[in-house]
Amino acid sequence: MTTETRTDLFEEHRPVLMGVAYRMLGRVADAEDVVQETWLRWSRADRDTVREPRAYLVRVTTRLALDRLRQIKARGESYVGPWLPEPLPTDLAGTVADGAERAVLADSVSLAVLVVLESLSPLERAVFVLREAFGHPYAEIAALLDRSEAAVRQLAGRARRHVEERRPRYEADPVQRRELTEKFLAAAAGGDLAALLSLLAPDVRLVGDSGGKSKAPLRVLESADHVARFLVGAARKGVLDPAVRLLELNGGPAALVLSGGEPDSVFQLDVADGRIQTVYIIRNPDKLASLASA
Repeated sequence: MTTETRTDLFEEHRPVLMGVAYRMLGRVADAEDVVQETWLRWSRADRDTVREPRAYLVRVTTRLALDRLRQIKARGESYVGPWLPEPLPTDLAGTVADGAERAVLADSVSLAVLVVLESLSPLERAVFVLREAFGHPYAEIAALLDRSEAAVRQLAGRARRHVEERRPRYEADPVQRRELTEKFLAAAAGGDLAALLSLLAPDVRLVGDSGGKSKAPLRVLESADHVARFLVGAARKGVLDPAVRLLELNGGPAALVLSGGEPDSVFQLDVADGRIQTVYIIRNPDKLASLASA
């Protein structure tokens, strides 16, 4: 295997490796570090011992991501306020032709699901990601993780039940979500309380992630009245030299708000029954830096 062939093979599988690492960690920078370490190991691997490059690369990436996730859990890192994953630019609408496959991939990388995955054990998370997002057979996952197939099936069942019990209900229709996102942005920017209340479900939740580094609620807001009044108050304070860019993040439509050309916040909505069920706001500057060129 020439160096060029080795590089080409890695680049061919890079999107899958990044997909596994990001779903495991919920952090773009950590996922990129894991993929880079996978490349280093791949570049040093004995070519005669690697018969299936994709399986080898996924195995290395999964194990590296597991190690990093365990380190994060062991450190017991405290986070100021609610935690949300780092937003990930995606282009599922343009790259995945099959609607059913696109919906599965969008769901597996959605903010709602990634938040739930944070509460799984590292092994449960690995099994869930490999099985539900990438469709790996149980036997293959067992080999990747050095576990018995029976143990992997048990982990998968436990993780699936946990996710289903805690997963917020929402519709993945990107057209409806985009339309509601545009109406929401117009109402919020205009400080139109009545318009906001007409868009929000009665039990809507607002989850704001600032990491304590910018202004956002330090607890989850609940009810249409509380959420709408918060948004109207935020609109009155305004953003310096604002601009809004609609783009696809985590498999669905989102709004990137710029201040003076720099990322200020990301808004994304979960929608069901024609109403907004959850408003996600990411304002932690560390999580927005990668969107400067989005």
